[in-house]
Amino acid sequence: MIRYIADWVLPINGPVMSPGWVDVDGGTVVGLGSADSMGPSLAPVVSLGPTAVLPALVNAHTHLELSDLRGVIPPASSMPDWVGHLLSNRASLRRPDSTKIKEAIAEARASGTGLFGDIGNTMAAVPELAMAGVGARFFCEILAFPDEGAVSVVDRVVEKVCVVARTDGLRFGLAAHAPFSVGRSAFEALGEAARTTVCGPRSIHLAESPQELEFLKTGGGPWRELLERLGRWDPSWVVPECGPVEYLDRLGWLDGNLVAVHGVQLTDAELDLLAKRGATLVTCPRSNEWTGVGHPPISRFIRSGIRLAVGTDSLASVPDLNLFTELRQMRRLAPEVPAHQLLACATVAGAEALGFGEMYGTITRGHRAALIGVKAPAAIGNVEEYLLGGIDPGQVFWLEQE
Repeated sequence: MIRYIADWVLPINGPVMSPGWVDVDGGTVVGLGSADSMGPSLAPVVSLGPTAVLPALVNAHTHLELSDLRGVIPPASSMPDWVGHLLSNRASLRRPDSTKIKEAIAEARASGTGLFGDIGNTMAAVPELAMAGVGARFFCEILAFPDEGAVSVVDRVVEKVCVVARTDGLRFGLAAHAPFSVGRSAFEALGEAARTTVCGPRSIHLAESPQELEFLKTGGGPWRELLERLGRWDPSWVVPECGPVEYLDRLGWLDGNLVAVHGVQLTDAELDLLAKRGATLVTCPRSNEWTGVGHPPISRFIRSGIRLAVGTDSLASVPDLNLFTELRQMRRLAPEVPAHQLLACATVAGAEALGFGEMYGTITRGHRAALIGVKAPAAIGNVEEYLLGGIDPGQVFWLEQE
């Protein structure tokens, strides 16, 4: 066993302990408390001084397989424009670069991330995540528009997931790319597979761009044009003539296993319904700005009561995978939200959404000791607010390395 003492311990599910201590034994948290509750220890003691100790951060949404597109795709004025650049650049690549994926994971870990919600159209990131020894929920993503052949596409992906899941320690899930790129048959097949075969969280990009709303209400707009250019438009597709949340509700997708990503265009009523059904929303503020969809309404998200997690999205739409930088942007967008609520988005909310709430997200007895330290000035008055001001990777270290 080893005891860590620091000027600040942030369990996330309780108040800051200043100073505080954490006992770790065999990779598990076995005790914690404030200084006045600290008895003698027979174990070695490590005094960290002006350091904030908190659980590993949770990047609830990224696309590691796009890491070789870092700095390649410029910011765009609209998401369809950005996607056009993405598709043209990705078409020139034979396969995702495993070295770039490995480097991206290491970079994220260096800035405090210990659990990933990664989405991929290929399985390229799976061996790299396994070798890195990090926690991860890997979502195999489906793009299946039109309906013809969609069920076979889903069946093949489910079969692949089942094979890998039996031979690898990572957890897996399924994802529908978006309402404009997945037909009804694929939605139904994915929903059935999530209930019976690949159980647990399932993900979708939802209400990300204004063009998505146009497509669902009218069947037209830039997403329709893109489907036609790609030869993927289905003239028999029936326009739902509703918003994205109502559309998912009709398809039976609104429940506690849903991990909806982005949500920039969601109305208050849609947020209320998602919250009522127990869904999670993952916000990616810097990526939203890069891809031209606008700023996510963080304050409205928080007021709705929905479980709000945070992700970086991919290196194709952000310059780095530092979640502390994402938190800084969230603070700028929502200056009135209490700091502890924003920190919870990057820890416990993501862990619970990905199905790892029993291991990650808080400093709790019995949880995995995936703990980070952030070096901070000794005289800061509010450590939670300090952590939202932007933390450099050079300030971050992992306690098990001490």
